[in-house]
Amino acid sequence: MKHAREIKVGILAAICLFLLFFGFNFLKGVNIFSPTNAYHGVFYNLHGLEEQAAVYIRGHRVGQVDAIHYDFTRDSAFTVDISIRKDISLPQSTQMALVADGLLGGMAVELILPTHEDINGEASNREAINHGSFLPTTYVPGLVESLQGELLAHVDEAIQGVDSLVSELRGQVNGNHIKSTLNNVDRISGDLTTVSSDLKRLMNNQVPRIVNNADTALANLNTIVSDVKSANLKATVARVDTAVDGINLLIADVRSQEGTLGQLLYNKSLYNHIDATVVSADSLVTDIKANPKRYINVTVFGGKKDK
Repeated sequence: MKHAREIKVGILAAICLFLLFFGFNFLKGVNIFSPTNAYHGVFYNLHGLEEQAAVYIRGHRVGQVDAIHYDFTRDSAFTVDISIRKDISLPQSTQMALVADGLLGGMAVELILPTHEDINGEASNREAINHGSFLPTTYVPGLVESLQGELLAHVDEAIQGVDSLVSELRGQVNGNHIKSTLNNVDRISGDLTTVSSDLKRLMNNQVPRIVNNADTALANLNTIVSDVKSANLKATVARVDTAVDGINLLIADVRSQEGTLGQLLYNKSLYNHIDATVVSADSLVTDIKANPKRYINVTVFGGKKDK
């Protein structure tokens, strides 16, 4: 009974330590009563991975990182020990990948299992990996890191574009192209000012005159239209019809061979008489010209001179 109190205190301290250890691991998601299998992986860079980090398979937590060992005499200096539930069998070609655990920058381990096609294609992949084996490792960039890489690529392209633009501007400045361009702009501006002045003068002087002339022409056209409307077209047409009827009567009279013109045109004897008369008159004139003395003795009053 002398050491009963010390025994009770020791037992209570052991129980407290066990509860503390169990509670700490429980808060970390580790079940100390569940048997586990251990696996290992070698990495060149851990990207911030720490012990007690979670181990996932397709987003489901199946274990944790137990320990991280390092040996900087080797290129791949870090050896990571993980433990997963013993009821999980890992097929051959399973990879241990470092992945981002959330958006806060933490890292975790993702076990990437081979696809069913790969497993069915190779008989060796159907066998489970032995406990304590080393798994092939890889690194999967996180969302933030991928965005940073893409952003840096775009920034690099933008910087190259700015460099090209600056080089082009420098070449333009050195070649006095900008100065000549500004001179051309000034000249074009002056030409536009002159054209604007000419256009304004045309609008102030010529356009009102053209409008007045157009108004006068429209007024004259209206007057002509009014005169045409007020003219007695019916009487004019009647007079034209009467004249046409007279012409038709004249043509009919000529064609009838009864009038003077008809006789003249169609009576052959009258034509012969006129022709004979003309011939006789021509012979008389010819004889007068040939023998003028024959007709000198004829007096004006019908008498004859004494020889």
